Amino acid sequence: MQISMVKKIKADGSPCRKCQEVGERLKSAGLEDRINRVIIADEREPDSEGMQLAVQYQIDRAPFFLVEEEGQEPRIYTVYMRFLKEVLQTEASEEEQLKDILDSSPDLDYI
Repeated sequence: MQISMVKKIKADGSPCRKCQEVGERLKSAGLEDRINRVIIADEREPDSEGMQLAVQYQIDRAPFFLVEEEGQEPRIYTVYMRFLKEVLQTEASEEEQLKDILDSSPDLDYI
């Protein structure tokens, strides 16, 4: 199994906040070494490998994970918690799960 993480660089040259956060979560969970390759989707370079993959797989959010296994179609994961559970076969903490819900729902706010 080959796992690639696609991270975004925004048009202003700054790194994607969510991409950095997910990278830190992988590192703190000791899962960073399970990612075989990091690919950059640079908004300033439409021909960058990550941007091409985003177009190819019709992905409009970052980060995303590309999971390739010999003889099978690649699987794409845009939801970190689902990737953890289905690919890395681990669960995130309740705090991480709640943070993901808040991050993916801008209409929600802390109480």
